[in-house]
Amino acid sequence: MRMETSDERLVAMAADGDGGAFRSLLQRHYATIFRIGFRVLGDREDAEDLAQDICAVLPKKLTSFKGHARFTTWLHQIVINGARDVIRRKQSARHKASGWGATEVLRRDEAIETKADLDWLSNAMKAMPQDLRETVALVLGEDMTHREAAKVLDLSEGTISWRMSEVKKILREIAIQEEML
Repeated sequence: MRMETSDERLVAMAADGDGGAFRSLLQRHYATIFRIGFRVLGDREDAEDLAQDICAVLPKKLTSFKGHARFTTWLHQIVINGARDVIRRKQSARHKASGWGATEVLRRDEAIETKADLDWLSNAMKAMPQDLRETVALVLGEDMTHREAAKVLDLSEGTISWRMSEVKKILREIAIQEEML
């Protein structure tokens, strides 16, 4: 029976320059990186770009992993922070374009929001504030407990519970509004 090398051991090996260990980490966790990015950002291309960016910087970041939390918790924090950066850059670009090309920016935003292939939950997620999207991505998307999500987001467990309650309220409101149409 073959024992699988732990994430923490692979991190230590990869931080020491072992390319095979780094590849193993990516094979294990790339799908999670992409999935969290997609759920927070709501856009496949943005999530793919984010995942690639994280993969590019991860070798250097591995040296900062101290093992105080599980590797996956640490990695989730990196993905959430990266997604926040993407959102900030997009908001800054929209602000800069408010004069020249504002019509084009609005047209593109509308096109993104009305893509036929987005399902109901994806659209509902886009309507939620960023902090709620992050929480849902971890609790429902990654099946984390409120305690685990709180650790990733550096919040109290009670705040995570409150956020999930708010998510339920928003989803109910959206469903009611759609029924009235």
